[in-house]
Amino acid sequence: MKDFTKELPDHTEKYIGENDLFLEIFEGENLPKATEKRPPLLFVHGAYSGSWMWSKYIPHFISEGWKCYVMNLRSHYKSRLKDMTKITFEDYLEDIKEVIADCGVSPILIGFSMGGILSQKLAETVDISGLVLIDSVISKEVYEVVPYKELAEMTPDIILPAPAREELTSIDETADDIEFQRKYLTMESSKAFSAFSFSIETKGISIDSSSISCPCLVIKAVNSEDDDRRGKVTAEHLRAAYKGLWNTTHTGVLVGQRYMESVDTIMDWLKRF
Repeated sequence: MKDFTKELPDHTEKYIGENDLFLEIFEGENLPKATEKRPPLLFVHGAYSGSWMWSKYIPHFISEGWKCYVMNLRSHYKSRLKDMTKITFEDYLEDIKEVIADCGVSPILIGFSMGGILSQKLAETVDISGLVLIDSVISKEVYEVVPYKELAEMTPDIILPAPAREELTSIDETADDIEFQRKYLTMESSKAFSAFSFSIETKGISIDSSSISCPCLVIKAVNSEDDDRRGKVTAEHLRAAYKGLWNTTHTGVLVGQRYMESVDTIMDWLKRF
């Protein structure tokens, strides 16, 4: 198996706050002075994962002069283990606020999946320079326009086990890509997960888009017309630019063979800064 974390360039690693959040900071070398005026990028991972999930992305952004903060929520990856039966969605919001404070200036948030809905909620009240959502969990408002055809019952588990990823390949992921995820995927808080999920019992997180004024970009993994509609409605809700990536998977947009399509879309959008 190819471990993409082993190919990352030298960088700063540290633990911050009372929950010992593991934070990785990447900076390019000998970059033009003009890049110092750019806001940093803060990458927020999804459920079950951590900063390792961004391993393919980071080298491309630092090579273009972006300072990258790649965080881990409490009890994820190398952050200090906590009692996951007690961790809530609001706890994760506090973790992101703590990392933003460490940045020193307002960053551009780049959130994947759960990290996307966390970033949207945070953007209602926290000053950020920009917001990029990569196959984000949708908001309650988007669900009301394009609901899922079927809703599962929430399991009563107090901790959710890591996804099995039993398939050998996917439409955009090789065996190495999937094995890489198998190595690092871990458990998730049921309390946090149920807060943003759509089930018979729960209907997601509401996002007040009128409170979000920063530039936004929505990237969606698309395999159906409904997928595309959810991406477009999310973009409309946030007054965001939109890119639908057809025939890609949820995790493939980060670690799959076509991940550069997502990276290039973000790079083009970042030219405004």
